[in-house]
Amino acid sequence: MTDDLIQISNGQLSVTVSALGAEMQSLQDAAGRDYLWDGDAQYWTGRAPILFPIVGRAPEDRIRVGDHSADMGQHGFARRSRFTLIHADQTACTHVLTPDEAIRAAYPRDFRLELTHSLDGTALSVTATVTNTGPAPLPFGLGFHPAFRWPLPGAAGQPHRVTLDGAAAPEMARLADGLLPPQRHPSPFEKGRLTLDQSLFDADAMLFPNAGIPGLTYGPDQGPQMKFTFENLPDLALWSKPGAPFLCIEPWHGTAARTTDGPAIEDRPNTILLPSGQARAFSYRVTLIPPA
Repeated sequence: MTDDLIQISNGQLSVTVSALGAEMQSLQDAAGRDYLWDGDAQYWTGRAPILFPIVGRAPEDRIRVGDHSADMGQHGFARRSRFTLIHADQTACTHVLTPDEAIRAAYPRDFRLELTHSLDGTALSVTATVTNTGPAPLPFGLGFHPAFRWPLPGAAGQPHRVTLDGAAAPEMARLADGLLPPQRHPSPFEKGRLTLDQSLFDADAMLFPNAGIPGLTYGPDQGPQMKFTFENLPDLALWSKPGAPFLCIEPWHGTAARTTDGPAIEDRPNTILLPSGQARAFSYRVTLIPPA
């Protein structure tokens, strides 16, 4: 592979990761079937971006860190930043992002963001570790935004469901102009199960703030499935564009700013204020389950 694109494989799974955003580009099984969205620009060019140092929008797309204010687009800058590959072997790779001059102009804090992709059997683990390398507290949110094919390979024409662990039925939120309003809606889940339909996304993403979901299963009842577990990611979102053949399963620590929030990052829901010298890790693990 090139310096910009690296592949890891264990014979059961194969994953390709780009240096741009440390973003996964493919997730294939042993038969070469790709479970990850392909980034078709007709719908959405993303595939699996990392969200840092904010998740979602800021009011008027402006953030404040201490006394410093700056423009910041939705989901922050990491997804459009070039990471450096610092480790690679057959089944794992790690990319790192540290601030350059452009990043410091928007976010004047010292940090180290490492993103590791690793394979174990039919499971992929993705771990983000944030370290505060500066003297001041580091305010941030972090989220994962992977998109998976809908329908999954070999499951065309079958209803797909999202089933939450523990038969959870969390309240739902909808964004208002990209921000989080106080209103909550009844859960679309019944005993933890939701049958997917394109109309669910007519009003944009479905958000489940502070749901604390430990994991979920995505796919048809009979056919391939994807089993997820989450670590240190209390917020969850599901998103697709109406008519698009993908589903984003998004575990986060942090959300868009509330409609009543100002620009300060530390005021956003579930923001982490990381002390100097400390690190915090966030991860999800997805296991491919073959048809029954």
